[in-house]
Amino acid sequence: MFAAVRNASRSGSSALRAAHRAAPSARVFRPTFVRTLVTKKYTEDHEAVVYDDQTKIGTVSITDYAQSSLGDVVYVELPQKGTEIAQGDQIGAVESVKAASDIFAPVSGTVEEINETLNDQPGLLNKSPEEKGWLCKVKLSDPSELEKLMSEEDYKKHCESDH
Repeated sequence: MFAAVRNASRSGSSALRAAHRAAPSARVFRPTFVRTLVTKKYTEDHEAVVYDDQTKIGTVSITDYAQSSLGDVVYVELPQKGTEIAQGDQIGAVESVKAASDIFAPVSGTVEEINETLNDQPGLLNKSPEEKGWLCKVKLSDPSELEKLMSEEDYKKHCESDH
């Protein structure tokens, strides 16, 4: 009886080996990686832009230095989606318990998206000005304008000289 089971398992395993040999070789998938550069630049007026060279979108925010200077933000005025803006244009305003301040476009382009959350939660600018408190996303018309803006190191020096 065991001989019959052993022979059956041998014939089954040889069939498996034959099927494995007959299977076409699988192609090796090698993913292609695209290098994306994300650049963060600053203006003298304390706006920041994080630019993604793959999407050509710059996310505009105020800096942590700006929000701390303003104090508790109570109102944020943002540009309209679809608005064409030029570098240096006023694109909005921030009002706090201490002061009001205009927001200027760090780059030129078209406003693709605005942070609607700031309408109900302007205090996000205080809690997370450069992440959750971003102002708008701009499709840049001239990415070379980024070269006119400050690096993080230069911006820190600029802020230290403001005191």
